[in-house]
This record gives sequence, structure tokens and C-alpha cells, in this order.
Amino acid sequence: MLIAGFPAGAWGTNCYLVAPAAGEECVIIDPGHQAAAGVEEALRKHRLKPVAVVLTHGHIDHVASVVPVCGAHDVPAWIHPEDRYMMSDPEKALGRSIGMPLMGELTIGEPDDVKELSDGALLKLAGLEFGVAHAPGHTKGSVTFRMPEAADVPQILFSGDLLFAGSVGRTDLPGGDHAELLQSLARVCLPLDDSTVVLSGHGPQTTIGRERASNPYLHGMDAPRRGM
Repeated sequence: MLIAGFPAGAWGTNCYLVAPAAGEECVIIDPGHQAAAGVEEALRKHRLKPVAVVLTHGHIDHVASVVPVCGAHDVPAWIHPEDRYMMSDPEKALGRSIGMPLMGELTIGEPDDVKELSDGALLKLAGLEFGVAHAPGHTKGSVTFRMPEAADVPQILFSGDLLFAGSVGRTDLPGGDHAELLQSLARVCLPLDDSTVVLSGHGPQTTIGRERASNPYLHGMDAPRRGM
């Protein structure tokens, strides 16, 4: 499997391109602020053909390049319905103006084809499988994408802004809820194997085991029992 990731724009948001191998179809995760050029460079370098954009949530630092990327390749964007409004109204999602100079660099609005994510869905795209888990707390429509373990690759969790190396997502913006975020961490992240690789929306990669042992927000937290 091929995963090409790079931090983009003013917020250093991680954008990922995921494919079975070089020269094949791919899925683009979170093309945020000023990510379009990096996406095109990665597509050329690895000879990839995008089939979809999938979004962990609707904040502008994760969706700012959705319209140009989807438009350039005629592909749909997938987002949870509770965050869909953010693509067209990013200032409402932040609770304040994001600033005129920055606004001038953004393409606000939805791409032509928007599909909605649901909790527990299994997306089969580009010959890959992405398990969707609704994980509110950072935003109401935050989700994670989990890829199952393969012969040569451990299980992978694209955690968006739910879980970072050593930290968790902020909850002080509209739609944020710290208690809800902690519940999402317990339900979505803690049941995963320690070997699960976590690719976050910001910062370096980590593992569930490392975060279980050292992340202060996970200390003393137990995964919910099955059936609850």
C-alpha cells in the first residue's frame, strides 16, 4: 500500500493520498488550505488517479482545497452531514472572521458532487476499504477512517483532529464539546490494537499503544465494554 502525506497551508494540516500501490487509483484525505499544488505533485510523482476526496471534518484547514481538487479530477467529496455546511460557511464554523487576506486565497463552497458519510459505513474506494466512525467532539460531524490490517501493513486510523501524538483536538470552537470528544476517544480509539498506526490531522504519526501509555487525555480511560 502507498500512503503519501504532506502538511499544507497556514495551519500545517496533513493531507494524505492513499492507494494500493504506485500507478493505481487513490483516495485523497483532507485537502486543506493551499493543498492543491501538493496533491498534484504527489499524483504526478506516484502516477496516481484520484477517485474520491474524503473529509474527517469540515473546518476550513481541512477542506479549503476540496473544490479545486474535486473539480480538476471530476471526483466526489465525502463528508458527514453535520459538517457539510462548513464548506460553504467557514466563518460560522469558526465563530469569527478568518481574515480577509486569508479569505482571498480560499475557494468557498461545495464541489459538484457531495456524498454524506454515516457512522459504521464501509467505503470501498480505489480497491481499498475505509471503515467510517462518527467521532464528534472537535466538531459535530467529525469522523475517523480505519483501514484494516493487511499482509504487509498494520491497521491504520486516519484520526483527523480527534487524536494527535500527545494531545487531542480542541473543543473551544462552535460545535466542540470536550466531554463528547472524550467519549469518542473511548469508543473509537481505545478498542483498537496497540499496533494501530494513527495518522492525524496535524503533527507526526503515532500508534494507539503509544498514546494509550503516554497521552495525558487517555490516562485512566477505559474502552467501553462490548454490547454497551
